[in-house]
Amino acid sequence: MKKIFLLPMLFLMSCEDVLKEEPKTLAVETFYNTKVEVEAATNAIYTPLRSSSTNGMGVYIAVLEGHIDYAFGRGSYAVLNNFQGLDNVNISRVSGAWEAYYLSIRNANLVIKNAPNGNAISKADVTGFVAEAKFLRAFSYFHLVRNWGGVPIRTEANMTEIDAKRNTVDEVYALILADLKEAETNLPDQVTQPGRPTRWAAKTMLADVYLQLTRFAEARDKADEVIKSGKFSLIPVATSDDFQKVFGPDLISTPEEIFYLKFSRQPAQGNLFPTLTNHPGTKFLGGGGGVFGLHGDNTNPVYKSWDNADLRKGIWYSWNIGIGATSLLSKKFIDPNSLEFAGAGNDVPWYRYADLLMIYAEAAGRAGSAPTAAAMEALNQVHRRAYGKNPTAVSTVDFKLEDYPTTAAFLNLVVKERGYEFQYEGKRWLELKRTGKAQEIILAAKGKTIADKHFLWPIPVSELNYNKAIDPVKDQNPGY
Repeated sequence: MKKIFLLPMLFLMSCEDVLKEEPKTLAVETFYNTKVEVEAATNAIYTPLRSSSTNGMGVYIAVLEGHIDYAFGRGSYAVLNNFQGLDNVNISRVSGAWEAYYLSIRNANLVIKNAPNGNAISKADVTGFVAEAKFLRAFSYFHLVRNWGGVPIRTEANMTEIDAKRNTVDEVYALILADLKEAETNLPDQVTQPGRPTRWAAKTMLADVYLQLTRFAEARDKADEVIKSGKFSLIPVATSDDFQKVFGPDLISTPEEIFYLKFSRQPAQGNLFPTLTNHPGTKFLGGGGGVFGLHGDNTNPVYKSWDNADLRKGIWYSWNIGIGATSLLSKKFIDPNSLEFAGAGNDVPWYRYADLLMIYAEAAGRAGSAPTAAAMEALNQVHRRAYGKNPTAVSTVDFKLEDYPTTAAFLNLVVKERGYEFQYEGKRWLELKRTGKAQEIILAAKGKTIADKHFLWPIPVSELNYNKAIDPVKDQNPGY
């Protein structure tokens, strides 16, 4: 069984509970005095992010992955393929993600507010835990703002107030950047326990945020800091199955890991997402098999045009799931030894070295008037690994800078390569929106025109019912 440090799971409360519960429930006066107590409170920030419930992180990723060009939703996820907005089932799913992120934010606020008042904890420990809380708070707000637009900002200053106005997108990003800059300064240089962030994780997320904000030079330079640290590297592969060295369920950590959410086969500690990508008949997932809510198809233009020599394509395999002989499944996230239905041991790789290289490549390629050799080299490192080559050595599969002389041509190449590299990691839809490529790529791959309402998810009814500072009509996202 996978043996890693696991952050304790706590009961996931409803949005109403999150808004109404008083901080004294966690014994503020006595609980934040020692390092052990503050560490336990910090662990609670991870709990909703790692929930294995049907409204937890696995379902959130599944909804994101139902919006993409290379795969399809099935069953209740099939409506996402229409790109006409969410139905009630999927509205409920994303509402669960909203509640999970805000519960994580609430628990972060408790640490930020109360840890500095501890009477038996060192200043250095307080600084570290507060930085970790701010990193995780920024992580949650970064997901919220990209999926819902402007959202209510709840910090340690107003965490007890139920009514909080819907802040602007710019205001949310200002908080994210402030939190990450403090985390970058005060998080440790080395991982203290698997699953905890370092300053390098903060720098990586800062680069990602700068890329989102089209601050390309800042994104390039921040990513370059992490690259030049020499702390991370791509894991070489020789076959498609070797990608289990990157995504396998028994891994503790790898040189590629920058910030992952950690999961285990222990009861209530498993990852739900592999359940949605595997079929019981394959035996690639134990504990009851899977429900294959997501699948590919060999008639899909993305798959058909993909080079067969790319080992990432070999992660997909033919399996008839009851909709015809052309259907495909992915063995990227599999755990044959999982013990529960939602009990896979695979971690969720939010930031790995491939992400960082891709962030650098795009940012460096867009920061000036034309792509650079350094931008192409970063992209080629990921590309070489995908063909079983040494990532850092010039190879026969390298892209040539002269073939992509303009920023537009290079951006198209980066977006295409991202589509191959990050499949089923919950990143593609956010990237297509960010780059403005969603309409073009979805139309080409699926023949669908995306409705405007599909780009943002609806503010949950649970928020509208209890937060009187938000007008359910004026503040709701268009179309809902």
